[in-house]
Amino acid sequence: MDVNEELKVAAWRKATKSASNQGNCLEVAPLSGGRVGLRDTEAPEKAPFVVSATVWDAFIDGAKNGEFDF
Repeated sequence: MDVNEELKVAAWRKATKSASNQGNCLEVAPLSGGRVGLRDTEAPEKAPFVVSATVWDAFIDGAKNGEFDF
């Protein structure tokens, strides 16, 4: 299945904390090969970003370690 077809049937999910933000946040979906799709809940019709497993893991590690805290 090509990535565009995979994105159409992907199991999109968002953080439970998005409810306190009127549901406006990012959604993520696991894809084949460990890739991850990312899309804006306010514009789900726009093309999502797709990142590799390595990029996703680095982002999650950085978030857990406070690298993106303001």
